[in-house]
Amino acid sequence: MSDGNFNRALLPSTPYRSGLKAGEQRAMQKAEETFRILLKEKFPTMTDEELETLQVEFRKRLK
Repeated sequence: MSDGNFNRALLPSTPYRSGLKAGEQRAMQKAEETFRILLKEKFPTMTDEELETLQVEFRKRLK
């Protein structure tokens, strides 16, 4: 007799969640890449250390 619980292994797989996470991750990568390109174009004299500091701050604010 069933008590209302069911075995999740019997359910069909749904790739929605993994696809959503993959899409979010790709969007984050694209944003970081675009931010770096934009900084290099607008501030060509910026050192690599300054660029990296701004990228780290940008990453923190995205999350």
